[in-house]
Amino acid sequence: MANTPQAKKRIRRNARRAEINHSRIGRIRTFIKAVESALASGDKGAATDALKKAQPELARGVARGVLHKNTASRKFSRLTKRLSQMA
Repeated sequence: MANTPQAKKRIRRNARRAEINHSRIGRIRTFIKAVESALASGDKGAATDALKKAQPELARGVARGVLHKNTASRKFSRLTKRLSQMA
């Protein structure tokens, strides 16, 4: 249990940050799902547009510290590869 005022403050701050980070990760997942659904439907134009919108969100997640740089790079690379494989 937190005894010092600073430890109590850190608990409050960590809870706020966790909530914010969770919403940021959810936002990124939403953009990635939009790309994946466009890829699944076979609409290359929609998939391209969705990917262009998802890339800055992934980069923002890295900048904010909710995603590791390599994780975002891997996700973007795999989505780009799937897009390029479409006929």
